[in-house]
Amino acid sequence: MYLKRAKAIKKLPIRRKGTKYVARASSHIKDGVPVVIAVRDMLGLAKTAKEVKEIIKEKLIKINGKIVKNPKESIRLFNVLEIGKKYRLTILPTGKFSFEEIKDSVRLCKIINKKILRGKKIQLNFHDGTNILSNENINIGDSIELDFDGKIRKVISFEKGKNSFVISGRSVGLIGVVKGLGSRKVIIKFKDSDKEVELDKSHVIVI
Repeated sequence: MYLKRAKAIKKLPIRRKGTKYVARASSHIKDGVPVVIAVRDMLGLAKTAKEVKEIIKEKLIKINGKIVKNPKESIRLFNVLEIGKKYRLTILPTGKFSFEEIKDSVRLCKIINKKILRGKKIQLNFHDGTNILSNENINIGDSIELDFDGKIRKVISFEKGKNSFVISGRSVGLIGVVKGLGSRKVIIKFKDSDKEVELDKSHVIVI
C-alpha cells in the first residue's frame, strides 16, 4: 500500500512536493523507513523503485543480516541496512531519520519488556519490535549489542555515568550522560553543554 506524500511521517527526509503517493512501510508505519525510500531517496543507491526491486531480486539487501524480500519492509531505529556497505538508521536533532555508515555487524537494542515463557525461559522484547530468548541478568531499560546471529555481544546497564541518546521528544537526536535516575525519569547532561534536562526513560537509550 501507499501513503499520500503529505501524510507521510515527518521523520522521513523526503520532499513534501512530488509524486502524489509514497511507499508505506509494511509494519511500524509511524516509526519505520521502507527499504525503497532508504535505498533510493536517503542513500541514493538507486534511481527508481524498479531498480530497488531488481537489487532485492539479486538478494543484495539485508536488514540485521537477513535478506530483504519486500521493498516496503520496515527499517527501525538502530537497525542495520546492508547494501554493499552497512548503514545504521539513526535520528538527527532535526527529528529526521538518517543513515550512518558502520563497520560492525551488530545492532543496538533497548529492552522495553521481559516475559517469562514456558520452561522458565525469558523473552527480551526490544524497542524495534523484535525479541530473543535469554537467561542473562538484564533489566528493562538496559541496552544490548546484538549480532546478526542473535547473540548478545555487550550489555549496557541503564545507570549513572552512561552515555545516552535521546530517541524521541524535544531533545531527540542529542547525546548526553546520565546524571540522575529515578523510577520513571532520568536526568541527562548534554555533551559540550551545561544544560541538563529531565526526561521520561522511554525517550532515552543508553549507548
